[in-house]
Amino acid sequence: MRTQRIDQAAARLGAETRAAVYDGAKIGHEKRTKLLFDHYADPNRLRELAGEIKQHVVENLDTYLPAVEARLVANGVKVHWASTAEAACEAVHAILRARGATKLVKAKTMVSEEIELEGYLRERGIESLETDLGEFIVQLDHDRPSHIIKPIIHKNRRQIAELFERNGLGAYNDEPQVITQRARQFLRHKYLGADAGLTGANFMVAESGRLVVVTNEGNSRFCLAATRCHIALVGIEKILPRDRDLALFLNLLARSGTAQQLSVYNEFILGPRAPGQPDGPEEMHVVFVDNGRTNVLASSCREILRCIRCGACLNVCPVYRQAGGHAYRSVYPGPVGAVLSPLLLGRRFPEKADLPKASSLCGACNEVCPVNIPIPDLLLRLRDRAHTERVPSPGTPPMGAWSILASQPAAWKVALFGGRFLDHFPRSLVPVPALRAWESSRDLPKWRGGEFRRWLKLRRKRPGAGQSSPGITP
Repeated sequence: MRTQRIDQAAARLGAETRAAVYDGAKIGHEKRTKLLFDHYADPNRLRELAGEIKQHVVENLDTYLPAVEARLVANGVKVHWASTAEAACEAVHAILRARGATKLVKAKTMVSEEIELEGYLRERGIESLETDLGEFIVQLDHDRPSHIIKPIIHKNRRQIAELFERNGLGAYNDEPQVITQRARQFLRHKYLGADAGLTGANFMVAESGRLVVVTNEGNSRFCLAATRCHIALVGIEKILPRDRDLALFLNLLARSGTAQQLSVYNEFILGPRAPGQPDGPEEMHVVFVDNGRTNVLASSCREILRCIRCGACLNVCPVYRQAGGHAYRSVYPGPVGAVLSPLLLGRRFPEKADLPKASSLCGACNEVCPVNIPIPDLLLRLRDRAHTERVPSPGTPPMGAWSILASQPAAWKVALFGGRFLDHFPRSLVPVPALRAWESSRDLPKWRGGEFRRWLKLRRKRPGAGQSSPGITP
């Protein structure tokens, strides 16, 4: 009997990494909460409204997708559709190949991580460079992001300084300003020498065909200013109905994600460079990516498609704080990843069916979600699916014996009587090795069984026991 894979990952996590994740997540959550309640009298109503708008889009994607395509085409944008990760990679490669491009600069896009675009292009001789500072550090270290907003939350500045020194970016110096300056110096000439720039999209507006990119470093602007071709990878769920909706969503995204009133750079892109404009791409492509999203849409957990990738649920989650993002084995960690990652796999659901169990079901993720996703409910639905489909669940003891015990009063009484001896029973004497391994990673509370039965027995003997006690509802 083994523990869950996320438990194993948490157990292997070094103290330094655990501290970095815990502190970074905790600070982000505390700042977010203060800012929201300082600025809005009823932030929960805003969350509910945003959730209703996004759910409306999810329920009507068959209408919004053709509408946004028509607007994009009218704006001079070339639209591509990709049903799978491989199809999305092929679409990007075909665009680059048609231009003879061999150098690509990327602003942060989780979809490109999801489809593993960098490795695909590298195998075909195309350099694909991350320009977001966190993503650049992850790429330099041959690592994976561990947070939706803060990809290097698991690293401290000492580790980053050592990484830069190993890769020839300067002698060891862990001052944040020095680290940032060295990254700038390295990246600046890369922007100027690139053939194309690739971004994601935080939102895509159906009304105008406006693509919205939100950053705090300005790297997306550098990606687009010098290059002549802009490629945007967009999940099909990223749509908003109207431009006016951006006022609500940009405010909620900034406060929930980075505890800012507004992100530093909010770009609204209608299409390629217009005649007379001195700079900017002369060609723009939008690749709409499904890659399992229609599976999610057809499931009982479609509400997860509301997600605007703010990372607030990660910051508040006690499991994420202890295990870190890599434990989720997906580009989408934390509570949102525990729901989304298994669903995106479709028929391969069992590969990550353990993730919905990586939750205490405390409900904090729902309380902080800016689009009011009922994440605990979705986790329970996925647990039920795993049970219905009889997906193996390593680390979970069989419940058949418990069922028999709990339905037989005589057996239950014997267990209660014998349970008091567990406080004094040495772990080394547990007869089943697998059970001993399972129990060795869990601390049993001190035995308190039998108190309720004793209380009820005494209560029945008291005069007037059939009447309700003050403050107790029968």
